[in-house]
Amino acid sequence: MSIRSQIIGVGSYLPERKISNHELSQTVDTTHEWIVERTGIEFRHFASHDQKASDLATAAAQEALHNAGIKPSEIDLIVVATSTPDDNTFPSTAVSVQAKLGCNNAFAFDVSAVCSGYLVALSTADNYLRTGQAKTALVIGAEKLSGILDMEDRRTCVLFGDGAGAVILRAEETDDERGVLGVYMHSDGQFRDILHLNDKCVISMEGKEVFRHAVNKLTESALAILAKHQITCEDIDWFIPHQANVRIINAIAQKLNLPQEKIIVTVDQHANTSAASIPLALTHAIKTGRVKRGDLILHEAIGAGLVWGSALVRY
Repeated sequence: MSIRSQIIGVGSYLPERKISNHELSQTVDTTHEWIVERTGIEFRHFASHDQKASDLATAAAQEALHNAGIKPSEIDLIVVATSTPDDNTFPSTAVSVQAKLGCNNAFAFDVSAVCSGYLVALSTADNYLRTGQAKTALVIGAEKLSGILDMEDRRTCVLFGDGAGAVILRAEETDDERGVLGVYMHSDGQFRDILHLNDKCVISMEGKEVFRHAVNKLTESALAILAKHQITCEDIDWFIPHQANVRIINAIAQKLNLPQEKIIVTVDQHANTSAASIPLALTHAIKTGRVKRGDLILHEAIGAGLVWGSALVRY
């Protein structure tokens, strides 16, 4: 018997304001066809002016708690992945979520790894649970990227959206392979300038360079984690990667020989939501009945830093 972190609940939240490509084309030099061809994105959601990242995170967490059938008092660890924390540099977004949920027994903190943030948060929570430092963890990816976009820059403003996704993990003794099997992360700061927040505090990105690194590094990362766990691509039931760009997702899937019917794609409906994108896609796949208990999932993400990695999870 060994202790594994098992998913007992998921939740998601997208702000009410849904913006189409056609709406964006009224204010920036772009078209619906141009955006779809290059990214696969059709819509994105923007939070209202008075909504903060912690509000989005709290809404997703409330749904995850409901789906798990547990009370806030049962949560003893909260890890929030965000690159768009609430108005103040401190305290953390996680403690704001803790207060809003009433999880008074929890230890709460943030991690920051941008688009890879959810995987870092998942790995962190998994280690707490495996070592017995916590029993039940709330892992959240939440972003309000609309606040750091240059809405006159068509290279970036069409790519991003706001949202939050949440997963509840519980440490369980088990002799099967269900739960978080492993998370492996990497970083290389020499590429920090190809995707960063510039002096005007808006996103700046060298798209072609990011695309190249994403495809190469995530393919290598996937092959490495599969080899480590003696798992083949044929064993994977679902590929649920960071939802940044459908061309990146398809390029990696092709290199791994993963068929389209095994890929979960939601980027068309909410654009790149950074740390929120994987839990949003996972929640959607579970809600729609595609992902079922016992399914083996491969997650991947790459973000500014560069920070990248992969995870294997048996739901």
